[in-house]
Parts: sequence; structure tokens; C-alpha cells
Amino acid sequence: MQFPLLSKSGLLEKRIEEHSCDNGSIRVLELDGIPGGAKAFELISKFCYGVKLDLTAANVVCIRCAAEYLRMTEDYGEGNLIAQTEAFLNEVFTNWKDSLKALESCEEVLPYAEELHIVSRCIDSLATKACADPKVFNLPLSGQTTSQNEGSVIVWNGISVAAKPEAMGNDWWFQDVSFLNFPLYRRLILAIESRGMKPETVAASLIHYAKKYIPLMNKQSNFNNITCVNPGTTVSFPPEADQRIVLEEIVTLLPNKRGVTPTRFLLRLLRTAMVLHASPSCQENLEKRVGAQLDQAVLVDLLIPNVGYSAETLYDVDCVQRMLDHFVSLHQETALSTSPCIVEEGHFLEETDALTPITMVASLVDEFLAEIAPDVNLKLQKFELLAATIPDYARPLDDGVYHAIDVYLKAHPWLTDIEREQLCRLMNCQKLSIEASTHAAQNERLPLRVIVQVLFFEQLRLRTSISGWFFVSENLESSQNPTGNIELPKKNSSCPMDSAQDHAVEVDVRERVSELEKECSNLKEEIQNLVKTKKKWKIFSKKFSFRQKLQPCNSKESCELKEPESSKNEQPNHDNSDKFSNSN
Repeated sequence: MQFPLLSKSGLLEKRIEEHSCDNGSIRVLELDGIPGGAKAFELISKFCYGVKLDLTAANVVCIRCAAEYLRMTEDYGEGNLIAQTEAFLNEVFTNWKDSLKALESCEEVLPYAEELHIVSRCIDSLATKACADPKVFNLPLSGQTTSQNEGSVIVWNGISVAAKPEAMGNDWWFQDVSFLNFPLYRRLILAIESRGMKPETVAASLIHYAKKYIPLMNKQSNFNNITCVNPGTTVSFPPEADQRIVLEEIVTLLPNKRGVTPTRFLLRLLRTAMVLHASPSCQENLEKRVGAQLDQAVLVDLLIPNVGYSAETLYDVDCVQRMLDHFVSLHQETALSTSPCIVEEGHFLEETDALTPITMVASLVDEFLAEIAPDVNLKLQKFELLAATIPDYARPLDDGVYHAIDVYLKAHPWLTDIEREQLCRLMNCQKLSIEASTHAAQNERLPLRVIVQVLFFEQLRLRTSISGWFFVSENLESSQNPTGNIELPKKNSSCPMDSAQDHAVEVDVRERVSELEKECSNLKEEIQNLVKTKKKWKIFSKKFSFRQKLQPCNSKESCELKEPESSKNEQPNHDNSDKFSNSN
């Protein structure tokens, strides 16, 4: 009974000789270390006794390792098990599906499979196929079902004809390789990347794997957007320790090229890394990656909740500050080469029409400041530092930062006059739009000095408009009479209507200039009276009249500014606001 085993295995032959007695009997022979265990030994025993061995992609690796362990070489018979399994493995490596199954089975006998280089050969086979056209290799892939294959056959005149296969994108292999454990998946990704796979495709595969094995990053985005599980359902998540290991490894595998990995995914990874208490180096890596492409972020993703017990603010302002510092440091050279732009009448210059990264980030930071400003625990120093990090030239208009300042002043009424003036230095009154200037001129939360500055620049803007009207009028006269002499209309003019229209336009221009001169003079007198004493503010508000009457504010809708009333017992109404201050 033992002869067939002795004739095929060098190890069994040696062990039986060592354990045999003088009379030829054998006591007990134990083979505890055989790869694949009893199942693999049973298949090998059938092979030794002449039973046909059914090799598959799922069992060939275990049988190959067990055959190596038992030393079933050609020295103990031609066509022995090592040679047969090696020949079958070569066929397996030509097919994507079989190579993937063989690699998965390597986990059971990993030390032996590594020693025989089976793991590396499987990975090389899969990496080569992933980087090439999938049509070259045998299909269907493991991601396709039998029903899909049956539906691809059509019948025409009683003859079965295979339908044209659907085109597959670069992500056809993502789902297949996501079933590998992370050590094998990591080696496969490195092999695919070394063969020239596009960084965008590599990043997409890592995102797919992360969403599958780090469910915590999809569970909660912020305080107002929580994905809840339906009541009555049970969801099993991997342990947080395993999720943390996978997250830290994925961060190291992500391509370093800017813009390859979506900013939103990086911010979700960062938020999850804080919850899982990932290593400081991992969090710093993510912050720098986000900072390098901060112009691609949106406000909702920057609202990272503070997870520490000692956290004072609702959102992690320090994290956003570090990402912003990194962005500004990377774009400092480009920013310095850009000349400051002057904005008049609230219009952008041609250079700012195409939003540059620094202007996009400036707008994003202003929105973030307005969102965190209602937090009563937000320190003035943090608010000022975050707002001052953006260079002045990066904001074509300061309406956004003015709105954030107004919200902060409303939520922190205990600020002193000195702190209010210090806070208002973050904005440039000269870069406010007409609408923002109108709001600021009647905003009682602002210091008086700031209001005077707003009115002063409004006067400058008015003078500029008057000069523009004079320039237009002079050009109109010079174009009609190049010699400078007044030319009277002729009685027999061929176009009497054109002459009348030109005269009407000229009269309208002169009337408009006259009105602007009167308004400028009145405004100058009112500013001088305002500077003399602060107590005359209500009298100034009563006398000052805008050309367009403003309607009362409705708390449920976006509202305009109110016309100041002259009642002596009138109290400031802090509840009414417009788009520059929240009503809540």
C-alpha cells in the first residue's frame, strides 16, 4: 500500500525509512507541515495511486506547494506532480480570471507560494493584462455574470450569432482586484503603476478599494449631512484598526501628481483619518495634498467637524489654516508676478474674468469665514489670521470678506471699539461694490471711522463718474464738430430727426452731469458735518437721500436696506439684514 507513495515522493521515502522497524512495520508517520493540509494530501494520494487529478485555478497553487514539500520531482518518476502543476500554472497565467483565482488561493499557502515565486508570477500576469487591451485575453471576466453572457447571443434566421461586445473602459478590472486582501492588492497596484498605467486610473482604483473597505468615510460627511442606516438593518463594518491601516497605506499609494486624485475624496480621507486617529504623518500628507489643489475644493467639504474633546470651535479651523498656508506658499511666486487690479463700479477687469486659482481660493475662504463666523467660541485672532492669509490682490472685490466681518460682528457684540476697527482692516473699503457700500454706510455695527471711509470712497467714485460724463460729452461735441465751431442746423437738412435726437442726448447728458455735481456737493457737506460730532448721525441719515428708495426688509426673504427714520425713540434694529448678514 505504501509503495505508490514511496515511488513518487522523496520526502515520504526518507521518512518511512527513518520510522520503519526491524520487521518492516511502521509505527506512526506524521506530516503536520504539508501545505494545504489534509485536503491537499488527499489529492496527492489519489495522483500517486493513478486516479486522475482534476487541476483547477483554485487548487493548483496548493497542490504545487504540497508537491514541492513532498519532493515529487522527475527523479521519482517521469511526469511527476511538480512538472504537471507547473505546466498547468503556465496555462493559468494566460487567462485573467484564472490568474486572479490562483492569486487569491496563494493566501492559504503564502510562505510556500512566495518561495516558489508563484505570487510574483500571478501579479506580473495580472499587471500585464490590466495595462493592455482586455479584448486580447480570454473573457468573460470575473465581474461578468452568466446571464450577461447569455444575453449577448442573438438569433437571426434561426442561427445564433454573438452580439457585439460592449466597450469596456479603463476601470474594467477595479471590481475584480478589490477582492484581494490589501497586501496582495498593494503589490498588484505597484506592479501596474510600474508598467506605465495612467495615474488617474491608479487613483480611481484606489478610490474604489477605499470606499469598499473604509465604510466610515462614507458614513458621515458633516454635522448636517449624515448617512443613516435604515432601522432594523444590521451592517457589519471592519474594525477601526483595520480601517486605519488600509487608509494609511492607501494614502502612500496615491499618485503625487496634482489634480489626479479628486479634492473631495482627499478631504473625506482626511476627515476619516481624524476620526480613526491615523498617524500625524498621514494627516499631514493629506493636508498638503489638499492644499496643493485647494482651488478645486467646495465649501461643504471644508467644514471638517472638530473631533477632539478639547476642541473649542465647531469646525476645525486650524486644519483649514494649514491647508491654506500650503496653497499660498506654492502659489506665492505666481501671485507676486501678478499686478494688483483696481476694480471700479463693481466690475472685474479682463485679467480677473478668467478665475485664477488664487482668486477661487479667496472666494472659497470668504465663504468659509462667513460659515464659521456665527460660532461664539471662534477667537478673533483665528478669524483675522485666516482672512489675512489671502493676499489683497487675490480679491477683486471685498464683498465676501465684508459679509464675513458683518456676520462675525453680529455674533460677537461684546467686541471693543478697538477690536472692531482692527477687524475691519481686513477689508478694503475702496474695493466694495455699490451694493456693499450702500449697506456698509448704514451698518451700525461698523465703527464710525469705517463708515466715513466708505462714504469718502463713494464720493471719489462719484467724481470719477462725473469726469467720465464730461469726457463723453466732450467727445460727442468734437465728433459732431471737428473744427470746434458751433454748427447750426440747416433748414433744408435731409435728416431733421437725427439732429433732434443728437440735441436731446446732449441735453440729457448735461442735465445728468448737473445732478451729479449737486449730489457730490451735498455729500461733501454731510461728511464734514459727520466728522465734527458722532451725535449728528441720525440727522445725517435723515437729510441724506439716495436716488433709489429702499423697501423694508422681510425676514423670510432676501431684503434690501431700510431708509433711516427720524424718530427720536428709534432703536437700532439688529434683526433685519440683507445678503451681507444672516437673519438667524
